[in-house]
Amino acid sequence: MTQFRPRGAVAPLRRPAARATTVDAAVAALRPEAPLHCLRPQAVTAAARAFVAAFPGDVLYAVKCNAEPTMLRAVAAGGVAHFDCASEAEVRVVRSMFPDAEIHFMHPVKSRAAIRAAWTQFGVRDFVLDTDSELTKILEETGSQDRGLVVRLALPKGSAAYDLSGKFGAAPEEAAALLRAARPHAARLGLSFHVGSQCLDPAAWTRALALAAEVIGAAGVAVEIVDVGGGFPVAYPGSEPPPLAAFMEAIRAGAALLPEGVRLWAEPGRALVAGGASVVVQVQCRRGDALYVNDGVYGALSDAGAPGFRFPHRLLRLDGAASEVTRAFTLFGPTCDSADVMRGPWMLPADVREGDWIEVGQLGAYGTALRTAFNGFDHALVTEVTDSPMLATPGYEAAAARAA
Repeated sequence: MTQFRPRGAVAPLRRPAARATTVDAAVAALRPEAPLHCLRPQAVTAAARAFVAAFPGDVLYAVKCNAEPTMLRAVAAGGVAHFDCASEAEVRVVRSMFPDAEIHFMHPVKSRAAIRAAWTQFGVRDFVLDTDSELTKILEETGSQDRGLVVRLALPKGSAAYDLSGKFGAAPEEAAALLRAARPHAARLGLSFHVGSQCLDPAAWTRALALAAEVIGAAGVAVEIVDVGGGFPVAYPGSEPPPLAAFMEAIRAGAALLPEGVRLWAEPGRALVAGGASVVVQVQCRRGDALYVNDGVYGALSDAGAPGFRFPHRLLRLDGAASEVTRAFTLFGPTCDSADVMRGPWMLPADVREGDWIEVGQLGAYGTALRTAFNGFDHALVTEVTDSPMLATPGYEAAAARAA
C-alpha cells in the first residue's frame, strides 16, 4: 500500500544501505543523483562540548536549527541536556529521544493546544512570553506547580546577518511590567533576548545584558534566569568571527551587571551544528558560467539564495582530474522558479561539466531544516562521514580539547 504524504510534506532523508567513511568514498560508492547530506556527528559533539565548557550557565540547543536525529544525539553526546523548542512537534521529537531532557518552550507566541500538550503530555515547565495575552494563555493552560515564565525583551536593531529585532520582544518598560505581572505565578522567572543570528560582535551581548539589568532593576522583582539567546556565529568564506572565548568574555562582563544569583541560559544552534554537515549536489547542465544543480533555495541551499551566504565548496569528479584553473559560477537549483538561484560566486574548475559533483560545506545549520517539497524536488540521501568540517570556527578546537 502506498503511504500517503500530504501535499507539501517533505520526504524524509533516505539512508543508503552502505555507510561510507568519507565524502569521497560515499560519492564513489553511491554516485548519487539526488542531493547527498553528509553528516559529521563527531564535529557536532566536539562543538557542543566546547560550548558547554565555555558558557557560564545552561546550554539549550535550538532544535529549529537542525532536528535530524543523528544531530540531536550528537549534541546530547557533547553534554547538552537542555533543548530550546519552538513547536509542539519539536517538543515531541526531543521527548521521544531524551526522556529526561529539560525542554523549554521558547517561542513567544504559541497556540493554546501546543501549550496544553507541552505541559500535560511532555512535562515542559518553562514558557516564553512577550505580551499580557500570552501570559494569560500560559496561566490558563498550565498547572500552578513548578512553572517557569521567561519574558522576551526586544533589542534595538543590530548588525547581525539575520536581524531578529522586528518580530518578537517587549520594549523595556513593557518587559518590566510583564516581569511584575508574571512574578506571582512563576516558580522561576526569567528575562530573555536575542541579538540576531550570525552576530560577529561580542559586545552585542554585553550591551544586551546591560539593558536586561536595567529592566530587572525597573521591574523591582526577583529574577532567577537571564537567557542570552543564540546568534553565536561560525566561520563562512569571507566571514571569520572572533574566537569563542571573546563572546564568553563579553557575556561575563555583561552578567556582572545582573543581580547576584541570576542563572544564565544560552540558546546556540548554528554554533553547534553548522560544521556538522555538507551537501553534495550534482551538476545537471552547464550554460556558460551557469551551473544547474539538483538542490537549491527550496532545498538545503536556502541561505545561499537571497541572504547571500557564501559556503566552502569543492568539485568532486570520479573520472579524471579537473582543471587547475578556476572561474566564478552561478548555481541554479532544480525547480522551475527563477528565484531558485545562488549567485555565490562559486569558484570552481573552469572545465566543470554535467555529471560532476559539488560538495557544499557548513550546512549543518538550517540546511536540512529548511528543505521543502516545492516542485516535487524533496528526494535526498543522507550518510555519516568521518571528514572534518570543511571550515573551522576559531576557538572551538581549543575549547573542545580543554573539555575532553
